[in-house]
Amino acid sequence: MAARRISGLLSRSFTSGSASAFFQEVWRNSSLGRGISRYSNAAAATAAEGPIIPSVAVNYTQLLINGQFVDAASGKTFPTCDPRTGEVIANVAEGDVEDINRAVSAARKAFDNGPWPKMTAYERSKIMLHFADLIEKHNDEIATLETWDNGKPYDQAAKIEVPMVARIFRYYAGWADKIHGLVVPADGQHHVQTLHEPIGVAGQIIPWNFPLLMFAWKVGPALACGNTVVIKTAEQTPLTALYAAKLFHEAGLPEGVLNVISGFGPTAGAALASHMDVDKLAFTGSTETGKVVLELAARSNLKPVTLELGGKSPFIVCEDADIDKAVELAHFALFFNQGQCCCAGSRTYVHERVYDEFIEKAKERAVKRLVGDPFKEGIEQGPR
Repeated sequence: MAARRISGLLSRSFTSGSASAFFQEVWRNSSLGRGISRYSNAAAATAAEGPIIPSVAVNYTQLLINGQFVDAASGKTFPTCDPRTGEVIANVAEGDVEDINRAVSAARKAFDNGPWPKMTAYERSKIMLHFADLIEKHNDEIATLETWDNGKPYDQAAKIEVPMVARIFRYYAGWADKIHGLVVPADGQHHVQTLHEPIGVAGQIIPWNFPLLMFAWKVGPALACGNTVVIKTAEQTPLTALYAAKLFHEAGLPEGVLNVISGFGPTAGAALASHMDVDKLAFTGSTETGKVVLELAARSNLKPVTLELGGKSPFIVCEDADIDKAVELAHFALFFNQGQCCCAGSRTYVHERVYDEFIEKAKERAVKRLVGDPFKEGIEQGPR
């Protein structure tokens, strides 16, 4: 943790009350926020044992195009590996340019001729709500896949992230029938009206740090508005999006509305970003890659692009702060999700009068952090 001294210009303390609502909720409801006191030496001792074997089958490894699981056009696959051991979990279809073309074609047909954008907003919301129910029903299985493929603690996946996926889709399902236009006052005998319409085929590229939540944040609003989607998952974590897409079709999603391509950035990702029949693009990842994505979109059909890139979020500890609370919050802000978080508190500013005390206690807290098999109870951090 990089900490910097700050002067008396800031006089109010940083407390948990000023943290974001999201992190407060995560902190209250998860074992991560209850300190490490309940984690006995027995928990640390289990780190020497072998890895826990997940009790879940990997049933979906093909690409999802037009409502069907299919092999890549090339027939190629790539391994997705257990980050604990490096062992192969499954071989997944490797999407490429031809597969992106097939997926975009299916999404275009579903948008132009299919029922999804023509369906009433209420009917769209019902399917999304049913999907959220199915996510909850399969919570433990999905969380197991997420931890196995990603390496994050199982408690975090099962108690925080998978429930949040259901919540996010319910939120956007509620928006489906509340997207209104306006009647605008005009001079003379004229009627002026604005109308919000779906944009068309949405291309989406997501990273590996929050595979399911990124899926929800991208797919949820696009589908609520009546768009169709082609989403490229991160090559490190392709499994849960495929499982979730299967549940979406079980909930009644029409064919071609949601297409899932697993593959690599320079091939499948680049093909999606530069595709002439994609109407809107969204990307979450590194700033460097974001520049490439933006250029590919501009050089093709000048499609609008939404980028969520890296940042350096400051965490400020003021003179009158409760240092013990500040240390615990700063630790959480930096290390949550192994530090792989777009809004991680990666810059810590500490008032000079409490700087030495904060540094010493922050070091002690970091040394006590339990790293190991994410399926084991009490582990705070997995292998990546």
